[in-house]
Amino acid sequence: MSSTTMNNAPPAKLSTGHKRVIFASSLGTVFEWYDFYLYGSLAAIIARQFFSGVNETTGFIFALLAFAAGFAVRPFGAAFFGSLGDRIGRKYTFLVTIVIMGTSTFIVGILPSYASIGLAAPVILILLRLAQGLALGGEYGGAATYVAEHAPQGKRGLYTSFIQTTATLGLFLSLLVILGCRLSLGTEAFEAWGWRIPFLVSIVLLGISVWIRLQLSESPLFQQMKAEGKGSKKPFRDSMKGGNLKLMLLVLLGATAGQAVVWYGGQFYSLFFLTQSLKVDGTTANLFIAAALALATPFFVFFGWLSDKIGRKKIILAGCLLAALTYFPIFKGLTHFANPAVEEARQNAPAHVIADPTTCSFQFDPAGVRKFTSSCDIATAALTKSGVPYTVQAAPAGSLAQVEVGGITVDSYEGAGLSKDEAKARGAELGTSLKAALTAAGHPEKADPARINKAGTLFLLWLLVIYVTMVYGPIAAYLVELFPTRIRYTSMSLPYHIGNGWFGGFLPAISFALVAGTGNMYYGLWYPIGVAVMTLVIGVLFLHETKDVDITQ
Repeated sequence: MSSTTMNNAPPAKLSTGHKRVIFASSLGTVFEWYDFYLYGSLAAIIARQFFSGVNETTGFIFALLAFAAGFAVRPFGAAFFGSLGDRIGRKYTFLVTIVIMGTSTFIVGILPSYASIGLAAPVILILLRLAQGLALGGEYGGAATYVAEHAPQGKRGLYTSFIQTTATLGLFLSLLVILGCRLSLGTEAFEAWGWRIPFLVSIVLLGISVWIRLQLSESPLFQQMKAEGKGSKKPFRDSMKGGNLKLMLLVLLGATAGQAVVWYGGQFYSLFFLTQSLKVDGTTANLFIAAALALATPFFVFFGWLSDKIGRKKIILAGCLLAALTYFPIFKGLTHFANPAVEEARQNAPAHVIADPTTCSFQFDPAGVRKFTSSCDIATAALTKSGVPYTVQAAPAGSLAQVEVGGITVDSYEGAGLSKDEAKARGAELGTSLKAALTAAGHPEKADPARINKAGTLFLLWLLVIYVTMVYGPIAAYLVELFPTRIRYTSMSLPYHIGNGWFGGFLPAISFALVAGTGNMYYGLWYPIGVAVMTLVIGVLFLHETKDVDITQ
């Protein structure tokens, strides 16, 4: 790749043809992200609909893992569809992916719940998530490559930045549709059956997307490559060779992994934190996130444009650095602004589980086969269900666990040997006693709308999304410029989707499990911070900068 002189002129107006390319590629991708993120936005409801056969905490983690399952297979979709796109073309490949995505989403909308068909419901749901993940694995690389290969020299960051807005706009669209249904139907009806409407609407969006994309012609660089006979017959195999494989690994660890955790930390984990840890009403939390996205989205284009001037890597790594340095104060600030009663209760009447530490387990069981029956496990699970942070204090061996809060002590119980009805009765008794103690100690059952500092909450959420725009705005142009045309679709898609699918997609489940297992509401932040620091170090040491390079080779 040969560098060319950076163009310092102001961005030229987009031609009609370029506008059509960007609009068609971006709009279809928005709809595809809308389909994908409906599940994440409705995770709490989906947990109750499809994972009601286990306790509430485990069910929510299962729902997050099912959400993550779609991310887990994205690299396989990237390998398959990327190879297809490098062999037969960008346009036809992302037509196939959008049909798979839209159809799978529609089926979720008509899928019977666990109460209706039992275990078959979550199994089918996970299979549909896997289909969505495979499709998305092929979608992004195709859209980003297609736009980049149409972009004029010196404007690649600007042009591809519009593709970078699509994930956020898809999330924003899903939140708007969900909010509209919630407000028009009411919370009770929405959670009973109205949640299906946003999934069913996707069939209309699918029709629009397919029609728009059928109007596109193939990428000029791909057409040139095919005419000259320079294409790869086996793009996946060629991508796995020597120097290219090393570069993909470095891009994964030194760019896309950190970009992914900042993206999902700023836009998804923040939503879960508001609703699960701070007990902010779901509608209110979605409105805050939607407002933050609306205010910050133009910065995707700004940082894409800026990357044409100063380079891509430094902006991406700066976003990782800022996230690592400020996540703890930002999320503590969210507690202060969104639900100050939680902060006050933690300071004035912290909850303690006094128990034999050898009987306390880290309650995370993806297989769903373990039983947590010790009095310590039952006490910590009850506090987690109530959304109350806690610490464990050592008690003599063999003693019955107790919850101490605000000078009030509540005895737990041993669950081993109890029948299902007995366990249910004892659990209800513990829940009632614990709720009374927590209320007396000032722990809120939900956030008081009158006490929410709206400006402060919105500012911090906006700041989190600004970090997202920094790491995500330039990433498509950066990836496109690192790999040759003949294997570009495959080579850029693999590190992108491993980073976003595995490092990012599992963030909500991992972070929530860390919180549930430790009782520390901020403990889940260590995961995105650790990955962001890793990316910062590897990116600085081993990856080179790009801007305005020749991608015709």
